[in-house]
Amino acid sequence: MFGKVPVFENDPAFLRDLADRMQDAPGAGGDNPAIPSGFTYFGQFVDHDITFDPNSSLERFNDPEGLRNFRTPRFDLDSLYGRGPDDQPYLYDQDAADGAKLLIGKVREDDGTIRAEDDLPRNGEQERALIGDPRNDENTFVGQLQLAFIKFHNAVVDRVRAEQPTLKEGDLFKEAQRLVRWHYQWVVIHDFLPRIVGRSLLGRLLIREPEGHETVRLRFYRPRVRAFMPLEFSVAAYRYGHSQVRGGYKINEVVPPLPTFKPGPLEDRRQDFRGFRGLPPQWTIGWPFFFEIDDEPPQPSRTIDTKLAGALFSLPGETADDEKSLARRNLLRALRLHLPSGERVARAMGVNPLTAGELGFNEPAPLWFYVLKEAEVREGGVRLGPVGGRIVAETFLGLLRADPLSYFHVEPTWRPTLPAAEPGDFTMADLLRFAVPHQTTRDTSAGS
Repeated sequence: MFGKVPVFENDPAFLRDLADRMQDAPGAGGDNPAIPSGFTYFGQFVDHDITFDPNSSLERFNDPEGLRNFRTPRFDLDSLYGRGPDDQPYLYDQDAADGAKLLIGKVREDDGTIRAEDDLPRNGEQERALIGDPRNDENTFVGQLQLAFIKFHNAVVDRVRAEQPTLKEGDLFKEAQRLVRWHYQWVVIHDFLPRIVGRSLLGRLLIREPEGHETVRLRFYRPRVRAFMPLEFSVAAYRYGHSQVRGGYKINEVVPPLPTFKPGPLEDRRQDFRGFRGLPPQWTIGWPFFFEIDDEPPQPSRTIDTKLAGALFSLPGETADDEKSLARRNLLRALRLHLPSGERVARAMGVNPLTAGELGFNEPAPLWFYVLKEAEVREGGVRLGPVGGRIVAETFLGLLRADPLSYFHVEPTWRPTLPAAEPGDFTMADLLRFAVPHQTTRDTSAGS
């Protein structure tokens, strides 16, 4: 996005020290009720939908011009659908009528009995999820969101079949897929994005015209040929979500509060919320604990600032110090990818950069750290600031505008048609009520 801005250069030792100073004291993280904690992991789900780079490595230098995004940079849910029922039939329920539904996994009790279809489909004893993107099994929260979208698709298939009984097989699947994608795109742009960047900034970039369609006005995201994923977005600004991760969560009325991650191997899978394993019995997430679904407030995310929960400095399964610490990983990766500093990006945007006093040091600020500090200093940690918010908003809107199959292109005046609290709108809470009604009450024990 800012390829002509001089690159950031700094001493790796300084970055490691800076990263280590980003660890928050236990229990010290501030709450951000403006963004419920479910959106932390919805943001991760969205990231996995639009980005995938299997070739880059923390240990070697990368050429930013040579990096390819191996996931289509579109909000098209290929992390859900994979390559489709013909090319990846193992993702789909072969027993369902018309073969249009995605496969759902089962929760097993400790004695081996099955109680509910509330887990991702898995490959037997190894318990690896059979899904379009293996990263969506990284933790309990994103795994349950992946399952919610599987059930959302299946519920839409039932609705389309009832409303258009003449549609068969491939046509039924395509129509359901279109509705799922368009409602998901609406949630991303009209529910998720305003929470991150603020409605004021979004309103300057996404204009509702009198005729009913929306116009996008962007200044910095300008693809020359096709849509691309800016490194300033994927390696820096969009990693704001790491500061939102809580040290622990309560997922329903049955399971006690648990840490997000515990260091080292686990003797019992019920000790934390790490993924890549079958869902323990009674661990079905009650979504009112994570989204605004009932009258009780959900668990809030943490404020967007330069402090990260301690769990993110001892990531399970990692051995090297630079890999255990998510903060070190982020700062060193940005250095190796030659991103510009936060101050230089701010000046390129015409924004007054943060001062050395605001940053807390005199060195050039890595863009990821700068985005977090900007949110902390200029927005009270509630949302992203002018630099971080603009990068995220322009990337999201630019991807939507560049996608020839998005609702924005195919049907510019389209509005959501599925049941919602506000007709013509559609939120993440509406999606969950439609897809997984048994998970939209706080007591999920009967369904799991």
